[in-house]
Amino acid sequence: QVQLIESGGGLVQAGGSLRLSCAASGRTFSRYVMAWFRQAPGKEREFVAAISWGGAGTQYADSVKDRFTISRDNAKNTAYLQMNSLKPEDTAVYYCASASTTLKVLNVDDCDYWGQGTQVTVSS
Repeated sequence: QVQLIESGGGLVQAGGSLRLSCAASGRTFSRYVMAWFRQAPGKEREFVAAISWGGAGTQYADSVKDRFTISRDNAKNTAYLQMNSLKPEDTAVYYCASASTTLKVLNVDDCDYWGQGTQVTVSS
């Protein structure tokens, strides 16, 4: 069992930055691929980024590539999403998720555990 708790969301102007954190409980954190998804009002939840067990491999959605960076610290049981050059279209609830699969562009069904989400709002 893994419990995930996100933090770091908020309101930011376009062009600004935010850093999201995902704190995980349980001693098996390092065995999971960690990912971030987001869901805007009226839209389906979509993949944002994922990182491999050891942190050496990453995957990104095309819409965030070169602007967002996913990372993890297994000693702290925490995953991060650094978001730079934010755009109004990045506005969404951001969810942390874990998956017992190989690193790839994940679907919602690939994930075993989810956090409660944190709101990110980017004003124009």
